[in-house]
Amino acid sequence: MSRTHTQIVTELQARWPEHRVAPSQARVQALCDLLGSPERSCPVILIAGTNGKGSTALMIDSLLRSLGLRVGRYTSPHLVDLTERISIDGEPISEEIFDDLVEQVMPLVELVDAQLIDGVAMTFFEVMTALAYAAFADAPVDVAVVEVGLGGRWDATNIVDAQVAVVCPIDLDHTHLLGDTIAEIAAEKAGIIKAGSKAVLAAQHPEAATILLARCTEVGAEVLREGPEFGLIDRQPAVGGQVIRVETAQGPLGDIVLPLFGAHMARNAALAVAAAEAFLGGKPLSPEVITDGLEEVQAPARLEVVRRSPTVVLDACHNPHGTRATIDGLTEAFDFNPLIGVVAMMADKDVAGVMRIFAEAMTTIVCTTIASTNRALAATALAELAGEAFGAERVRTADDMAAAIEEAVRLADEAGPGAGVLIAGSVYAAGEARAMLVRPGDAS
Repeated sequence: MSRTHTQIVTELQARWPEHRVAPSQARVQALCDLLGSPERSCPVILIAGTNGKGSTALMIDSLLRSLGLRVGRYTSPHLVDLTERISIDGEPISEEIFDDLVEQVMPLVELVDAQLIDGVAMTFFEVMTALAYAAFADAPVDVAVVEVGLGGRWDATNIVDAQVAVVCPIDLDHTHLLGDTIAEIAAEKAGIIKAGSKAVLAAQHPEAATILLARCTEVGAEVLREGPEFGLIDRQPAVGGQVIRVETAQGPLGDIVLPLFGAHMARNAALAVAAAEAFLGGKPLSPEVITDGLEEVQAPARLEVVRRSPTVVLDACHNPHGTRATIDGLTEAFDFNPLIGVVAMMADKDVAGVMRIFAEAMTTIVCTTIASTNRALAATALAELAGEAFGAERVRTADDMAAAIEEAVRLADEAGPGAGVLIAGSVYAAGEARAMLVRPGDAS
């Protein structure tokens, strides 16, 4: 009897989880070799960094599709369903195609498992990465836009020699795996820059910039830097997003409608334009392609409005750097008074750092836990840490996401028409909330 999609997903996720990294590319390379090297079937744009990888990938995808190319996109983690990680032509792979692909590939996965390379069977992320490359080869696509899972140097996605290596801003995150300093983390992420590639670098901390530029010199990669070679020139908040002006290969281009909030998204858009033009060998994108591509971008759980009256905004921020960008973008785009927070976080994150930033903007925080992972911090433990930043009188707890949303909406309703709700703290939390608040097929 054939397995259901739910059974297939459950079995995949039962493998060594992506937060327990077994640094090696040998297993995923062995599987891809058995599959006929699908990772070599098309050019790849690989995206690393601490924050902004997913949204930058979405924008590059949309720009290249606006140019008329068939694009495959691989990102992680997903919000609601595993199929979201693999997109072709801007749409998640169908459950039917995904399930058929898994059924075809699993016998080869088991062959690699049996080898116990470095003492470990294939991890969940390694299998998903190979499935993505196989799906892109089967489609086929003209180009793959691939988000690095963790780090870069030994990440499963980095078995390719990317034609374009994009590095988003680097900050402290996953320090137990990548290093305790920005320089150490940058050294890991610099590993996606290979000989002959074009490196497109967002503005970085000086110590990260030094490491990245040294890597480019070492391998002979062409460099495009935010500031000297490309960047955001100007931005003006607008209804439903902002209007931006960016530096392109052909010079300044303005009056671009970006339907996303926040200065960080505007800078990601400039980075995406530079990456797409680097993929074209420096050939400029036409103004029409840039305008149409960015106007069509949808970015779920990036300051996404998922309910009105009261307004509920959803964001996947989960570390201090990303949280600061989220709060700045929220403050600029929405005049919430008061702001009620619904927050759930992973235990291995800088919870105290995130809470200090939330406390600046949120009047009250409702702490809850994430049901879908055992990495989640319990609501009571999160509330204790929140109390240190907020003061105990501003902290509430709820047993689960549904109860937390209900409490936050109640508080916002009581406060009147100026109140708003922000749900944030984790991609997994955002996924749980989005599944409750957004119907399938609704626009982001």
